[in-house]
Amino acid sequence: MRVLITGGAGFVGSRLALAFRTDRENVEVVAFDNLRRRGSELNLPRLARRGVRFVHGDVRQRGDLDDLPGTFDVVIDASAEPSVHAGLEGSPGYVVDTNLTGTLNCLELTRERAGAFVFLSTSRVYALAPLRGLRLEEGPTRLVPAPEQDVPGISAAGIDESFPTNEARSLYGATKLAGELFVQEYASAFGVPGVIDRCGVIAGAGQFGRSEQGVVALWVARHHFGLPLAYTGFGGEGKQVRDLLHPDDLFALLEAQIEAIDRISGRVFNVGGGPDGSVSMRELTDLCRAATEREVAIGRRAETSPVDIPWYVSDAAGAAAELGWRPERAPADIVAEIAAWLAEEEEALRPIFAPVDDPAPAAR
Repeated sequence: MRVLITGGAGFVGSRLALAFRTDRENVEVVAFDNLRRRGSELNLPRLARRGVRFVHGDVRQRGDLDDLPGTFDVVIDASAEPSVHAGLEGSPGYVVDTNLTGTLNCLELTRERAGAFVFLSTSRVYALAPLRGLRLEEGPTRLVPAPEQDVPGISAAGIDESFPTNEARSLYGATKLAGELFVQEYASAFGVPGVIDRCGVIAGAGQFGRSEQGVVALWVARHHFGLPLAYTGFGGEGKQVRDLLHPDDLFALLEAQIEAIDRISGRVFNVGGGPDGSVSMRELTDLCRAATEREVAIGRRAETSPVDIPWYVSDAAGAAAELGWRPERAPADIVAEIAAWLAEEEEALRPIFAPVDDPAPAAR
């Protein structure tokens, strides 16, 4: 089996590449990445030790993909500009070129020289107005959805694939939704087997988090290095909620999807930790304190960005019913893993997570 992972030196891509190589001598993995995100270069030695071939290239450049030799059994598109704030200030060119043009280039490569396509999309394809308009009740440590809602696709199990996508959702979300449509069109028009995973918050060791993307790793790191933080938005109470997904749980799903690709081609799956894997920022703070045995000052900033949302939990019932998949790692397990990684590689990670001139990050 031969696998190409675009964005293969990033957090998610590298974790998937290493998972494919675990106890699988007959799987050849090519990690393709432009190394734009700071810290991704630190993954290269680990990939090399595990027999993953790294190719430096950019999905925006069709020629870079054309230069890859041979054919592939599956292409996993994990390349992206992943920040929901991308393009809001200045030109949106990079997020559009990477997330849409890049996906089209990967689809063309798959059409010509690969067997199947897996597209890592995002929960951010769902429309902002209905997400911001959810009926939420305030609990002691988190926001909780009210039993009655005004929009379809939300229940006690979370948000499912029928939640509205027909209004504005951010430039980032728009590029990923457009990519989803092309995956389905390539499946229909050209017979390219493809599946779409709308991922929630993916978190674990090896993530070089920032306040706008990868906040779980950043939150743990700030505790580890003893640096201040701030709850931002929705009154600065820290009660906004997300569900967390470990990359090993994502890999288990991908294995099942690749095995069943002809049967599920063109399907969309919500992928996340679900209600049991959800956590508010306040609750995340408690987990970080327990894992690092350190406390840091937590400030409050009441103002809310127009692209931030108060509550999102993935209803992954579709993946459970179709593929028998359920996530296994709890938020406490994920935080503990990140804390152990920070302790083990503290000096290499300090310039990334604790630069001298870095201000306190804000939780969104």
